[in-house]
Amino acid sequence: MKFILGKKLEMTQKFKEDGTVIPVTVIQAGPCFITQVRQADKDNYQAVQIGYKEAKKLNKPQAGHLKNTLKLKYLKEFRLSDDEFDYKKGQEINVSVFLEGDKVKVTGVSKGRGFQGVVKRYGFKGAPKSHGTKDQLRHPGSIGATGPAHVFKGTKMAGRMGGDQVTVANLEVIEVDPEKNLLFIKGAIPGSRNGLLEIIAPGEMDLTVKKQDKAAKESGTPKSKEAQKDTVKENEPKENKPVEETKKETVKEESMRETDKKIDESKEQLKAKEKTAEEVKGESK
Repeated sequence: MKFILGKKLEMTQKFKEDGTVIPVTVIQAGPCFITQVRQADKDNYQAVQIGYKEAKKLNKPQAGHLKNTLKLKYLKEFRLSDDEFDYKKGQEINVSVFLEGDKVKVTGVSKGRGFQGVVKRYGFKGAPKSHGTKDQLRHPGSIGATGPAHVFKGTKMAGRMGGDQVTVANLEVIEVDPEKNLLFIKGAIPGSRNGLLEIIAPGEMDLTVKKQDKAAKESGTPKSKEAQKDTVKENEPKENKPVEETKKETVKEESMRETDKKIDESKEQLKAKEKTAEEVKGESK
């Protein structure tokens, strides 16, 4: 089974060679990292927990759970069977695991609509809009008989709409962009822009463990960004300045030293003049 987390960006169009237009949803998926591996011996079930999107701050329980790993904002578990259980902590999951033509199942949270009436929420027809109808065009009408003396559970009435978990299956992957971590999936996907999505598809994933920190090698965690920056700085070649620039710099330094010496000498001369003036004043008194 293939799986990844991502966020919804926007909807756009893709054109085939024959000119047909395909409406697609653009998803920024991954990179995700495996943060925990559940095993049947200890946890009585097999699953993999992955994390997505680096977080600025974590509370103490989350920080302890993600110790020696990246600070990740979203964590989700995916249950696996015995045949496909071959994952390790610290492995990276990116868009390249998906292929064009894959049929995926996308899960997201639908847009919240707030408190809505029965016409918008359930598609009620409403009252007749001819003569004799007043202030009842979008009313629900009767909500039950008088005999039971109560409203039955499940009666369609006005209430909160949207904000529910929705899953859409059999969506086709039109294009994969590994450089920008983008997935182009045919059709509409539940949720608003920047909403979190779970993408699942049948098949196998080939994952490779990235280079790790010295401190995180034992736990099998991905290399932190700070360490990556340090290694990049160390590996950067030092610039060899030309001889003319070095000469100019030495000349500037010498001129600055000479000006500092002149300033110090002028200060000493002023102090000596002030002393002589004070002595002359004292003798005249």
